[in-house]
Amino acid sequence: MSFAVAASSSLSDAAVSSSLSPEPPMLQMDLPDPERDDISTLEFLEQLDQAWAVCDRFDLQTEILRGRILKAVRDREKRGGEGRGAGFLQWLREREISKTRAYSLIQLAESAEDLVGGGMLDQESVNHFSKRAFLETAQAAPEVQLMISEAANEGQEITRKQVRRLTDEFTAATSPLLPEEIRERTQQNLLPPRVVAPLVKELAKLPELQQEDLRKVLRDEPELDRIKDVTSTARWITKATESGVAVRAFQQGELDLEKAMQEAQRLDALGLLADAVGQAQALESAVLKLHTSWRRLGGLQERLWVESGSSTPYLRDVLSALQSLSGATMRVSLGELAGGKRVRLQLVEESPEQLESPLVP
Repeated sequence: MSFAVAASSSLSDAAVSSSLSPEPPMLQMDLPDPERDDISTLEFLEQLDQAWAVCDRFDLQTEILRGRILKAVRDREKRGGEGRGAGFLQWLREREISKTRAYSLIQLAESAEDLVGGGMLDQESVNHFSKRAFLETAQAAPEVQLMISEAANEGQEITRKQVRRLTDEFTAATSPLLPEEIRERTQQNLLPPRVVAPLVKELAKLPELQQEDLRKVLRDEPELDRIKDVTSTARWITKATESGVAVRAFQQGELDLEKAMQEAQRLDALGLLADAVGQAQALESAVLKLHTSWRRLGGLQERLWVESGSSTPYLRDVLSALQSLSGATMRVSLGELAGGKRVRLQLVEESPEQLESPLVP
């Protein structure tokens, strides 16, 4: 298989004159003929995998270069200081590049500068990474970056799976969030890093007091099943806490969600509580969107009704049908999947002092 690119993808800082009109890159790739019967399916797929890897690496170099270009535009704008980034945003709009996409490319370019410019990674070794592997490496701990860079400098091909595996191993063996018993068993290969690493991620989201409570559980029983249980518990606590802050129903009284979670945990129902709080947040969000749409539809329906008259009977028929959605009482069909049932909602706007806490049966 041969691959040739008649374009420079070097990471050097060579300036390019604006007066040049570069020729489009010429890409040539020898792919196996899908009609050939003299090669096995396994060999055919292997050749395609190799070709895909080449494209992935070329894409990485292109993304890094684009990131460097965007960074130059942004930094030039900062240097001027007058437009407060307006020129950069205009540059993005002209090329139909979203702001999120632009900053992700800039981050990639800065990561390349850190790895290559910092001396860890040889410039030509970038070719040994897939795009995702490079991004994973850029986000990894410095120790992991060093190990990955050394492997790439030796000519090894770096995949995303390899970076993740090494990151998990390092995290599980060194994280101070874990009790010593877990770290030692991981280093002794008695616990799989791919299971321990998610635990570290979830523990990092919790306050120190809750972390210590869960670490005590792990010290008493540093086994695989207990690690999975504690990971789930930490995830549920985070979910319930984050959703609980946003639930307006909880703001009507003095509630202690943390103690409620402790009680639910004793009942082995913490997951149910987390799901309930998450659903409450989703429901309130849906009601807010419903109210906004209801008000807007009512205003539009009213304006059209004023503009219409006896000369527009069909328009009046449409507006009459919309009355079932824009009035104080709303009726919505749930469709055939719900047996043709309809939901009737009554929307009543009340002032804050009129609101009462819902009755709990």
